[in-house]
Amino acid sequence: MTVTGPRSGRSVLVTDAGRPSALAVIRSLGRAGWRVVAATSDRVSPALHSRYTTARVRYPKPHHDPAGTVEAVLCAARRHHVDLVVPVTDDVILPLAGARRRFQGVATLAIADDAALAAAADKLATIRLARAQGIAVPRTLAVDELGLEPAVVAAGHLGWPVVVKPRRSYTYVAGTRPQRRWVGYAFDEAELRHRLAAAGDGALLQEHHPGTGVGVGVLADHGRPLAAFQHRRLREFPLTGGASCSRVSESVDPALLGAATTLLGALEWTGLAMVEFRVGHGEPVLMEINGRIWGALPLAVTSGMDFPARLAALHLEGASPQAGEPDVDYRVGVCTSDLDGERAWLAAVLRGVPLRPPFEMPPRREALGAAVGLLHRGFPIDGFDRHDPVPGALEVMRVVAGVAGRRLRVSSPPG
Repeated sequence: MTVTGPRSGRSVLVTDAGRPSALAVIRSLGRAGWRVVAATSDRVSPALHSRYTTARVRYPKPHHDPAGTVEAVLCAARRHHVDLVVPVTDDVILPLAGARRRFQGVATLAIADDAALAAAADKLATIRLARAQGIAVPRTLAVDELGLEPAVVAAGHLGWPVVVKPRRSYTYVAGTRPQRRWVGYAFDEAELRHRLAAAGDGALLQEHHPGTGVGVGVLADHGRPLAAFQHRRLREFPLTGGASCSRVSESVDPALLGAATTLLGALEWTGLAMVEFRVGHGEPVLMEINGRIWGALPLAVTSGMDFPARLAALHLEGASPQAGEPDVDYRVGVCTSDLDGERAWLAAVLRGVPLRPPFEMPPRREALGAAVGLLHRGFPIDGFDRHDPVPGALEVMRVVAGVAGRRLRVSSPPG
């Protein structure tokens, strides 16, 4: 697909401007000549001060007032004559998706259709879809379907620790407040019962798969892949597995790309998605489909895969009708790092809090090497851009202030 600049006067609204992934979108489209409206619910968001930001919008905290978020984004889209709204997090995507009809004739929403969005958000539905397509997945039990006691008994056959996952990490029903649930580990039956008591409805039990997280980012049009990018996680936080703090671009693995495009094809997905796998110990296994702009998007853009510009072109210009292989032309071996995540990872490793097997604490020398890497000019950090320096400087100040604040609270005697 050929990516072209916007027609004269086009405007985009990007939500979650406090996130490096949103800043990457703002910079990409700003460089292409778009008028960019940066929207956020945070008091301090570095992207508000980007040279590519032409207008700024505040909306209520979406997890407290999702209806207010929708109203604020809709009013801003009208006021600024926005052509395209690019929501970045689930907190904003789901309320906006529920209000699609209100945006008709106002602005295009860069969100997959409701059926695809729901299927990607449902981890059990994703597991079953993958199995039907012959894609390897971890052994998984649905607690609601088995019943509590049979599930606890069956969990022992998965091997300890057992991964306790919500069926949906984020749920939203119009007129209610959103709910977010987190992944955890149970190392024995007593801990499993405790976690299940707190997990609520729809908990899944899954065998733990060691290995390295690999993400395949895809831009698709009704399931047809247009462009793809692959990254490997170098460090994650929490140390037992979580969001990537540091990652590297690598050549697309044909087998992983095939699995990712098979899943997105079955969903007839339109837009961006990142399909996550665990690799390194036996056959790669599917972890999840991340149906939104993912945290490592800045790495893709830094490596030369300009997903934001392609996403905008897809939604407003349509995709090229020609069939063919997806574009995978980008630089490999490029590393980027999330500053806040790296700070948390470094602090955890340097503190040296023991981890329970099979997890192992990285050696402190690795943390020292990572710290040197952060200071090295050749190791990009999300948010840093010499052509747009203010957001990066503000991000450093925010992280330093956060560290200082935590130290102050820890060291202050009780009043």
